[in-house]
Amino acid sequence: MTVITYWLTEHPSIVNFRWSPTQSYAATWSFLFTAVSFYVMSAVTLHLLLLLVILPLCHRRRGFSLGFIPALHSLTVSIISAVIFVGILLSAAAEIRDTRWLWRRTRTTTLQWFLCFPVGTRASGRVFFWSYLFYLSRYLHLFRTFFSVIRRRKLSFFQLINQSSLLCISFLWLEYSQSFQVAAILLTTVSYAVVYGYRFWTEIGLRGACFPFVVNCQAILLGCMAVCHVGVLCIHLVKRGGCNGIGAWLFNSVLNAVISLLYLKFYCKTRSMRTTKAKHTTT
Repeated sequence: MTVITYWLTEHPSIVNFRWSPTQSYAATWSFLFTAVSFYVMSAVTLHLLLLLVILPLCHRRRGFSLGFIPALHSLTVSIISAVIFVGILLSAAAEIRDTRWLWRRTRTTTLQWFLCFPVGTRASGRVFFWSYLFYLSRYLHLFRTFFSVIRRRKLSFFQLINQSSLLCISFLWLEYSQSFQVAAILLTTVSYAVVYGYRFWTEIGLRGACFPFVVNCQAILLGCMAVCHVGVLCIHLVKRGGCNGIGAWLFNSVLNAVISLLYLKFYCKTRSMRTTKAKHTTT
């Protein structure tokens, strides 16, 4: 346990980490905008090529099989998410241990720190190192869109908006040392570890759940996020000085609200389709 704690919390690269556009990879606005634009244009171009050129030439109605690649991707994302979850959890405990004596001045509790960083917090240290790794891992999630296009000939507007928004949100967490990110990363990574682990399980041919497991996990995650956002707002209004990065948090909240509305629409559509299918099967 001591060795794990050292490599996840006490290694010099973690303790001395500092978010910087000149020292951190992919840490500039230009890189972010270029990456998001390239992702959207590539997904749309691939979808149109498959739909209008490649599939008609091959006389295929279905997409192409990618073999073991999606399963390997799911396993990789699940493992990375689990490592980030453990890393930021241990790092948060270490930060609380090392800085608790400073909290007496601002009367900050552990729960408040998880949701609301004190004003003046800089993006450096253990917690922000794992936030940076979470940001980089978001680029790995983008491949799911291309898998969906190639395998199912399906390009979802919700998927494009969701992936692009989450990438921008994780960048804002670091750029503005935004409050709420510790709780958000903990909730998100544990959800991803379970969801992508389940996807790996089903993609290697094992039996899945008898209910929409992934959809329900995502619904639970969005519900927990909404509760945390309310908590951040309450603490910001009550706490003297407010929370750090509250402007970025407001933008984050708007994006999350859009994602939640789109997901709610998708969730209702999925439930309706399953209910209709069940009725036809019974009949």
